[in-house]
Amino acid sequence: MMQDAPLSSPLLEDLRQSITLTGDTGHDVATFLIVHGCPQTARHCGEVATEARRVALLVGADLEFAEVSGWLHDVSAIFPTPERVKIAYQLGISVLPEEAAFPMIVHQKLSRVLAAQVFQIIQPEVLNAVECHTTLKRDASQLDKVLFVADKLAWDQPGQAPFHEGMQAALEISLDAATFFYLRYMWECREQLAVLHPWLRDAYFQMLHALS
Repeated sequence: MMQDAPLSSPLLEDLRQSITLTGDTGHDVATFLIVHGCPQTARHCGEVATEARRVALLVGADLEFAEVSGWLHDVSAIFPTPERVKIAYQLGISVLPEEAAFPMIVHQKLSRVLAAQVFQIIQPEVLNAVECHTTLKRDASQLDKVLFVADKLAWDQPGQAPFHEGMQAALEISLDAATFFYLRYMWECREQLAVLHPWLRDAYFQMLHALS
């Protein structure tokens, strides 16, 4: 797991200087993303925050942590995808071979660092959820799963996600059912994926064995 001690980096210092924090994470994230040219991501983060709060209410998770993690999960969208691996190395973030091959995935780790270092989030539950919101991971917490599910249900591509109805129905059963529905969907599509992230693979097999 990443360490969240303050990092000394000109990049992070510039980003800290680009926003005055108000204490309202939703407002601060939206302002930050818009200032950095990512208004669509700001909208998506708001939608995921709303969905994460809804999911948290359904399953008895912390509503505030869920909403805050939803706002922060894609805050690293300010970094162009081709530059994400280089930036991760600059910030001391370990990069897996699968992430180097498909840099989009690195955004979850970058978002954790920005959440801690720019937005001054100190709650490990929130930071951990942000860090694995795309892939999940082994031994995922309840909040990890809440954000993971909310991010998938708040689809940010045109049209409705092909897994949406099934995942929503699974959520009516349990958070684990919804989580595993998506993990199984991705596993069954693995031959079409650019990469199969090892965190997703490990989460899938752990839940497969637990639910068998």
